[in-house]
Amino acid sequence: MNKKTNTLFFIIGATIFNIIITVLFFILLLVLYGAVLHPLLPQSSGVWIMPAIFVLSIVGSFFVYRLAVKILMKKVDMEKYFDPIFVKRRHSRRS
Repeated sequence: MNKKTNTLFFIIGATIFNIIITVLFFILLLVLYGAVLHPLLPQSSGVWIMPAIFVLSIVGSFFVYRLAVKILMKKVDMEKYFDPIFVKRRHSRRS
């Protein structure tokens, strides 16, 4: 496989990994809320809890994703196997 194919597979795999981590964080936070916080909070707190759990799951998955990519970058030479996604373009001078 060439670098562009490796890059495409990496992006697809990383996206699936990020979605799975987000769902796992959401389920974990929802279970923690149901077990710990729900009995302690008033009934009207459900309005803000679900958006807060959603945002916290995204933030948590972001940090896990960053950590996983840092570990992968230490173990694998990314430039050897992957094509750069964003390339700096040279600005041509117009006469």
